[in-house]
Amino acid sequence: MRSYHFHKNRKNLSIGKIICLARTYKKHAEEMKTNTPPNPLLFLKPASAVIFSGESIIYPKISHCVHHEVEMGIVIEKRASNISKDKALDVVAGYVVGLDITARDIQSIAKKNGWPWGIAKGFDTFAPISDVVSVDDVDDPDDFSFKLWVNSKLRQQGETKNLIWNVKTLISYISSIMTLEPGDLILTGTPEGVSEIRIDDQITAELTGLINLSVDVKPFISKEKN
Repeated sequence: MRSYHFHKNRKNLSIGKIICLARTYKKHAEEMKTNTPPNPLLFLKPASAVIFSGESIIYPKISHCVHHEVEMGIVIEKRASNISKDKALDVVAGYVVGLDITARDIQSIAKKNGWPWGIAKGFDTFAPISDVVSVDDVDDPDDFSFKLWVNSKLRQQGETKNLIWNVKTLISYISSIMTLEPGDLILTGTPEGVSEIRIDDQITAELTGLINLSVDVKPFISKEKN
């Protein structure tokens, strides 16, 4: 099991489940031609999807349209069930900039047929994350700005102050649905500007002034032996 990389210390924390949020920014919901929901929408990614800066997103052989989605992530370090908003930040170890990589063609086909679309989000390497910025170095998680570039061209930028639900509310709500465990990661959703990535692209993201993430895109190469 892989562990988080912490920016300024050597804390040992294994990666747990990845809870992702959808349609948490109004403009992204609009570009996807969907409505903003009355409550946060959750889905899961496997921990096996995580990679770190300097590693590669592997383009699946069964997809022909893969998109980037840059997000702020919350790393949990204490168990939490039905936690109040007032105490929600007490269970946080720190924050990352992360990517929710999505096989959009697979997702679109699944949606049209009413099928689950976890496959589109769950491929190995489909959750790149930065090193963790400790809570001690963050004044207000509702005041992050973050950006993403592909081949040095700015593609996405967002601010957590524009989240439909603030960070405390998201943590509290998720903990009312499922218990948060040490090592769990919450990806808080993406702003507008999602777009396609291709093999050999160089992708850089940042939590402005705090931490960077750099990955590239490689083709799938079968490891099967004849």
